[in-house]
Amino acid sequence: MWTGFTFDWYIKLFHNQLIIKSVINTFIVAISSSIIATILGTAAAIGINSLNKTMKSSIMTITYIPIINPEIVTGVSLMLLFSFLKMQFGFSTLILAHITFNIPYVILNVIPKIRQIDKYIYDAAMDLGCSPFMTLFKVIIPEIMPGILAGFIMSFTFSLDDFVISYFTSGPTSQTLPIIIFSMTRRKVSPEINALSTIIFILVLSILLITNLNKNKKRLD
Repeated sequence: MWTGFTFDWYIKLFHNQLIIKSVINTFIVAISSSIIATILGTAAAIGINSLNKTMKSSIMTITYIPIINPEIVTGVSLMLLFSFLKMQFGFSTLILAHITFNIPYVILNVIPKIRQIDKYIYDAAMDLGCSPFMTLFKVIIPEIMPGILAGFIMSFTFSLDDFVISYFTSGPTSQTLPIIIFSMTRRKVSPEINALSTIIFILVLSILLITNLNKNKKRLD
């Protein structure tokens, strides 16, 4: 029965070391895997774009597999692979798993931006004295930066939200927030979970509002 408002469960939430540790683990995995996936995915997208039509089509088909594949199949497959390689389950296996399913999203966000680039811009930069290295970092990457940022944000979001793959590839000391929430709800739904859900909802809503307000402000300017 509802008896009134209280902030006691929010106080207990911030004193719950298990939840605090899982939040830290979640952000460590999400940030590190997203950065690595963005770097690898961007490099892969640039390489794929330079291939011939047949090779490009074949590799893009392979790229779609982790996206189309059910998460439980990916999670079990990665668990069996790590077991076969005799890897100890923990942060390393969890980050590798997240990188695996994040790279395709980066590739699919970066490739359309690469296709929009003028095909002669690379040659023009080389003619003006840029080395291949300088052309990549001063010409190509700035042009495709919106796609890179979109890929990073998608990777970060999917890493924060992932449960199934993390469940099969995490260790006892590297459990993320979705796994902890699942284990807590199996026993009894604590009001701490409700408090945590409220905080997450307010944070997401605030980010969306700030983003939309900034977009509207730029349009008016």
